[in-house]
Amino acid sequence: MSNEVRIALDAMGGDHGPAMVVPGAGLALRRNPDLHFLMFGDETLIRAALSAHQDLARRTDIVHAPVSIRMDDKPSQALRKGRRSSSMWMAIEAVKKGEADAAVSAGNTGALMAMAKICLRTMPAIDRPALAARWPTARGQSLVLDLGASIGADAQHLVDLAIMGAALARILLHVERPSVGLLNVGVEEIKGIEEVKAAGRILREANFTHMDYHGFVEGDDISAGTVDVVVAEGFTGNIALKTAEGTAKLISGLLKEAMASSLMSRIGYLFAKSAFDSLKERVDPRRFNGAVFLGLEGIVIKSHGGADALSFCGAIDTAREMAREKFLTKISELIAQSQDRRQIAIDAEAAVPAAGSN
Repeated sequence: MSNEVRIALDAMGGDHGPAMVVPGAGLALRRNPDLHFLMFGDETLIRAALSAHQDLARRTDIVHAPVSIRMDDKPSQALRKGRRSSSMWMAIEAVKKGEADAAVSAGNTGALMAMAKICLRTMPAIDRPALAARWPTARGQSLVLDLGASIGADAQHLVDLAIMGAALARILLHVERPSVGLLNVGVEEIKGIEEVKAAGRILREANFTHMDYHGFVEGDDISAGTVDVVVAEGFTGNIALKTAEGTAKLISGLLKEAMASSLMSRIGYLFAKSAFDSLKERVDPRRFNGAVFLGLEGIVIKSHGGADALSFCGAIDTAREMAREKFLTKISELIAQSQDRRQIAIDAEAAVPAAGSN
């Protein structure tokens, strides 16, 4: 099939391996018959899981990988034992070789990032990759990056994150000119660390044509959906993500406890069940599974390690959409188009201290 989308899957990744990956791929194939899979991992285990999914088996090539990366392996350990021989590396390498349009793994995040960066390399003009994900908001959804691919960022890296995030938002959120905000401790221009303030000045001065720079946003603006793209350095972004996940679990647990606390509460729940179901569907994390490694010469999607089949299917959907929309071509074009404006603004920012010292 000439228009098929080929997805490489790390079948051994995550908490459940083929027992989750295979059913997830089956769901994705039912949604999108144009998919073809390359599954890397223990051939015996994969074939056993595929035995209950005959339609999927006909659309899947199995490649045996002798090594599986554990969820608790350090990136350095994963590289030593799994470079070129692990299911994770081989799935990424299939993208590099052009055998697959994208790779999806629910495995160890640090190992996946290290292998992807070494195997695929970063795009021209991009120093460090980033991890971006969709986030449920009051307005629908937004993109947030970086969620922990790298720690620390200077102004130029934050600007690169804004450029890449806006490019991704155009494809995943279908917004032609996404609004972009820098996560900060306040919205006032005088607040925040110097790197964030400098990035804000550069973005405002550059006036990129493919994004609308909003300015600074605060933590509560993320869930409010104030902007389409929220930019933060990796340490801050990861803490924001884990805090939001923990808060969601807390509220869910307290709500269940309250609904079961008395007979009247249980009766009230029955009357409000449709409203609760609607709320659950709207914020269901499975709808937003599939973080994107941006800045690489290839498409790599990170699924949550504890994902179930439906969640993993969502990650595959994201990979397919990016491949179908020619994301790499589009982001390369936008980065190239932005370079002149970016450099002029950076040069102007660099000249400010020198001018002020005279």
